[in-house]
Amino acid sequence: MPHPAVDRLVRCSRFGRRLLEAQPNLSGQLVDNIDRAYTRDEMQGFLFVPPCADEPALHQRLRQLRQRVWLITTARDLAGTADLAEVTTAYSALAEVCLTAALGFHHAALAERHGEPRDESGQLQQLVVVGMGKLGGGELNVSSDIDLIYLYPEEGNTDGAKPLTNHEFFIRLGRKLTAALSENTADGYVFRVDLRLRPWGDSGPFAMGFAMLEDYLVAQGRPWERYAWIKARPLTGTRHDELMQIVRPFVFRKYLDFDAFAAIRDLHVQIRREVARREMAHNVKLGPGGIREIEFTAQVFQLIRGGQIAALRQRPTLTILAELATGGLMTADAQQELAAAYDFLRRVEHRLQYLDDAQTQLLPDDAESQAMLAEAMGFADYAALIAALDQHRHKVTRHFEQVFAAPQTDQNSHPLTAVCCGTADSATTHALLGNAGYSDPDKALATLDSLRQHTARLAESTQQRLNMLLPPALEIIGSQSDPQATLERFAALLQAIARRSTYLALLGEYPAALRQLVRLLAASPWAASLITRQPQLLDELIAPQHLMQLPDWAQLGAQLHAELDAHPGDTEAQMDALRRFKQVQTLRLLAQDVAGRLSLEVLSDNLSYLADTLLAETLARCWDGLKTRHRDSPLFAIIGYGKLGGKELGYASDLDLVFLYDDTDERAQEIYARLAQRINTWLGTLTPAGMLYETDLRLRPDGASGLLVSSTEAFRNYQLNHAWTWEHQALSRARFVCGNVEIGASFEALRQQVLCMPRDAAKLRDEVLAMREKMHAGHPNDSGLFDLKHDAGGIVDVEFSVQYLLLTHAHALPELSDNVGNITLLKRVAALGLLPDDIALPAADAYRELRRLQHQAKLAGATHARVDAPSVDGYPAAVRALWQAVFSPPAA
Repeated sequence: MPHPAVDRLVRCSRFGRRLLEAQPNLSGQLVDNIDRAYTRDEMQGFLFVPPCADEPALHQRLRQLRQRVWLITTARDLAGTADLAEVTTAYSALAEVCLTAALGFHHAALAERHGEPRDESGQLQQLVVVGMGKLGGGELNVSSDIDLIYLYPEEGNTDGAKPLTNHEFFIRLGRKLTAALSENTADGYVFRVDLRLRPWGDSGPFAMGFAMLEDYLVAQGRPWERYAWIKARPLTGTRHDELMQIVRPFVFRKYLDFDAFAAIRDLHVQIRREVARREMAHNVKLGPGGIREIEFTAQVFQLIRGGQIAALRQRPTLTILAELATGGLMTADAQQELAAAYDFLRRVEHRLQYLDDAQTQLLPDDAESQAMLAEAMGFADYAALIAALDQHRHKVTRHFEQVFAAPQTDQNSHPLTAVCCGTADSATTHALLGNAGYSDPDKALATLDSLRQHTARLAESTQQRLNMLLPPALEIIGSQSDPQATLERFAALLQAIARRSTYLALLGEYPAALRQLVRLLAASPWAASLITRQPQLLDELIAPQHLMQLPDWAQLGAQLHAELDAHPGDTEAQMDALRRFKQVQTLRLLAQDVAGRLSLEVLSDNLSYLADTLLAETLARCWDGLKTRHRDSPLFAIIGYGKLGGKELGYASDLDLVFLYDDTDERAQEIYARLAQRINTWLGTLTPAGMLYETDLRLRPDGASGLLVSSTEAFRNYQLNHAWTWEHQALSRARFVCGNVEIGASFEALRQQVLCMPRDAAKLRDEVLAMREKMHAGHPNDSGLFDLKHDAGGIVDVEFSVQYLLLTHAHALPELSDNVGNITLLKRVAALGLLPDDIALPAADAYRELRRLQHQAKLAGATHARVDAPSVDGYPAAVRALWQAVFSPPAA
């Protein structure tokens, strides 16, 4: 009885019908295997059992295998039981299995005549066949050719009686392999082989050594070849890692590479011209909205960011689209629409090729083929298929053009172009700058003149990009609250990045990124300094939906962990990855802060979570890197004090750290001291990627003269028997950050015990006041301004008041020892009746406002957070009232 899947195959494929008519025995094999995918193991079994006696037998077996895979996979696809992944995986596996079998056979035959190829040291050499394009990505078409490059590691000679150079051996082997796969015999062919992607194309050597490939890529590799090598995958031979070390820097640049936009845009224009010339608008691969536009959309992000984001070095198109959405480089809607279109277009492509086993992507113009294609795709008629196809192609084109829309090229159309180029007369220049928002046109003009002088010797192409960028930038800057200050910061940034044309390309390609950049520069000289020092952060301005998203620290921590895992044993790369992570997350928080989306408390919490994440990874990587370790996981913990401990970190805060261990091994003190020193070095070393954090380790027992690390028992003894009062004050804002959780729990229990010890209130008062006076004397202020932190009525007075209340009353009211911040503790003090509401609550509000003003001052670049006293009228008074209520001596 005919099988429904066989009947559908015959209706939807003329080639399938002819094949079954010519070889009726295949029908039974098809029915027997239709219910499951044809596996790689089954392919290998078909080829090698029984072994092929000679070359003609092998070639026939290869082609018979191709027929078998074609029939089973096509029938399953048309029946709806195989998805796109099964089809592309099956054909990619077929190519690899056939290629490997033919290579093994012909290598053995050549070696029998000429000996094995060896390098100068006698090591055996093998042909490394590199799969390019869809074969490299494991996405091979049904009737695709395969793009191959033939390489070998080292020069040398064969060791036989009739020796050949390795070069000649592998050329002969490559030719035999190509013929085995592509010759059209009575049984057909296996795969058409295309070798034109090798260096120098058709005029290049048929096979070449790794060294020649490296020389070519470094000296002569063209932009389009970076695109061609994205999916490159070694399929045979050895030393694959060595090969990819040659290819990877060529394809994935160390720094962001926005020049890739122009390169792929030019390549796409060439393809569009060829499509138009050959009237291929109905080509589902190369035509508008076709497969190639989806691939270009994914791959331009790989070329730009693959050097920094390991996840973007993967090969399959759908995988890259998913990574782009996960990383916030593409919206979820765009990713879903492009993925759906890719699936639809690839299935159309396969069904076009099922018709006659032809390598085609052109929609048919005859009624019979149109009807067969519509049925194969599950549509009632061809018109319905085209309607669905057009919907997908329109979406692809929209997303493609959003990514690749060319920047404005007619710079003369902008009214400020003449000002930026210095070609307008004085009166016109002053009028244009005044109308644009610059209150002092002469000063703005001087800044532009200075910029022109500093960039006068740029390459012509870079100068053109700068000239295109300046007019719209000048317009946006003019709309800010202080255009001149913003212009000066922008000019300083341009001077720093001008020789890196890719950053100019970024700002030209993404007007929204330029606007966001100007907003940040206008809001904060600190932000301007950060971006000028680390211009790779400009990349983060491209995706506003990601820039303005509150961090998910669990997800971000997992991403950081994976990024660090990609550089095992590479200290420099791991340190740079940590710094990039900090800079990116800091910039995102800064952008949300400037936009008014974050309260100071939420901002400080997130900066503290960022530090926690970085400290945890730093601890783990430093332990892994120690040469002497006596256990898999350290019995070690990092304790945060000060702003880190109280979760009140600012953008440039240092970290107050204490290191503890609980390990009885006789080497523990020495090993953990080395670990602590290594952690401190990782945090504080200034690399080209910047510094992680400045650290202060003086809060450890006995301060700067004490041991760098303390055992938990020594720390406990010190806190209970030897610590000064100010050290117990500091302990009130301490917390376990990362490391061994048992040590963390032990610390938190000790902290609670120490803070809740009974104390002599009068003695405590005298000691706290003495320490406050010492701090006040250490921060003299003769500026006439109010110091938000150190002056009487400032932030420190609130902190000392709360700490005194805590240390005085926590033995009876242990809830005061919770590390919940000064505002919450002041509210608890009021609720517990220790202070009147009209004292505690205004002081809490004043503390919040003084910290906000301090944050603004720091963001504005102030060295000292000082303001005009009238501008904070009321807040210092509320703090002084708190101080008076807490520290006034009791009435006699």
